[in-house]
Amino acid sequence: MLRVVVVVAVLVVFVYGLVDVIRTDARQTKGISKPAWIVVQIVLPVIGAILWFLIGRPRGTGPATASYSHPVAPDDDPDFLRNLEIRRRNQAEVERIKRLKAELDAKERGADGGPSAGTGEARGSESGDAGTPGTDEVK
Repeated sequence: MLRVVVVVAVLVVFVYGLVDVIRTDARQTKGISKPAWIVVQIVLPVIGAILWFLIGRPRGTGPATASYSHPVAPDDDPDFLRNLEIRRRNQAEVERIKRLKAELDAKERGADGGPSAGTGEARGSESGDAGTPGTDEVK
């Protein structure tokens, strides 16, 4: 039974060390190059794995994370969300400028002697005061 436990432990340390070397970025390995670490691990399974964990593995990191080059979903991409917000603000600003320009054009047309909303309101208020019975009695 003890032999089986020792063999399984050696196998686990060997496989874990070899997989860790393979998944680690080649620029982060210490001591020797990544292919050399793989050869050391295969030739000296337990000693190679121990040396990898003590000397070759980059400090402060766990097993290397895989960097995926697939596109990120739009709702997970901060750059996309930032650009979306900028586009929304720009569109709102364009809409506001168009609305203000339309209001300015309407006022300019009224100031040039054309029909104006201000003169229509004045006429309505004047005719309303003269035609209302009993307004003179209140004074």
